[in-house]
Amino acid sequence: MAKKEEKSKVVLEREYIIPLRKEFQKAPKYKRAKKTIKALKEFLAKHMKSDNIKIGKYLNLKVWEHGIKNPPHKVKVKTEKYDDGLVKAELVGAPVEKPKKEKKKQVKKEEKKEVTPKEEEKSEEKKEEKQPENKLEEKKEETKEAENKKEEEIVESKEKLKQEKKQDKREEEKK
Repeated sequence: MAKKEEKSKVVLEREYIIPLRKEFQKAPKYKRAKKTIKALKEFLAKHMKSDNIKIGKYLNLKVWEHGIKNPPHKVKVKTEKYDDGLVKAELVGAPVEKPKKEKKKQVKKEEKKEVTPKEEEKSEEKKEEKQPENKLEEKKEETKEAENKKEEEIVESKEKLKQEKKQDKREEEKK
């Protein structure tokens, strides 16, 4: 029989406001968010006394929110250190995601019905009609059609502008 994995206990739980500006200003603009992540990990390694650090989804999104060139100047973080040395850091106020439990499938014998071969063929044909074989090709065709329509609209608008300019010139010549 498989042994159940014991959940590691939270040994230490703290909240920090981590200053990031001084660290990311040392890096060029095109590397600033990456430097911010490194600075976060260095700060947490120093203060939580562990090298095994995991940054949460919402904290990562906050750092990258304004792109690579403009990370936040400081971040408020909630950290948890487990007895196995793992440190998890997440943005304060971020929703807590619970692990999904596997649901057991219950098969009822009463609901199963015998299906004749003709009914199977009909159901398969309906499924084939609903699911197009080449979704990528259809999407490509739709985008091509949309691009063609946009090009036509642009050409029409250019022609209208040319006609308006000609009319303006004629009116000026008459005056």
